[in-house]
Amino acid sequence: MPGGLILGSAVFLLVVFSVRERVRLRLYREKDWGGIGESRISPLSQALANLVGVAGGIYLSLVVLVSFLEVQLPSRLQIGPVSVEPLAVVSFSLALLQPFMARILYVWRKT
Repeated sequence: MPGGLILGSAVFLLVVFSVRERVRLRLYREKDWGGIGESRISPLSQALANLVGVAGGIYLSLVVLVSFLEVQLPSRLQIGPVSVEPLAVVSFSLALLQPFMARILYVWRKT
């Protein structure tokens, strides 16, 4: 049980940091085009939707790649007390790392 709590807490913290970085990047890029009476979507909801969208796109690409290459993967992966699909874990992990990699590339290109 403590292992599951630690794993869950670590995943939660990664999600929080990734979403925070996505919000920061979106606010940096976004200009204020809002008009009077126009509803605005919150940066948090945009960042969460972006996280899920990126993870879903990566997942679909990995499924097509694994299917094309006929790679044999286990159907479930046991991480502590949690059983997950391997491709879902990889796609979600890459989606969590994407904003940090974007920041590193931005800083690297600036120098």
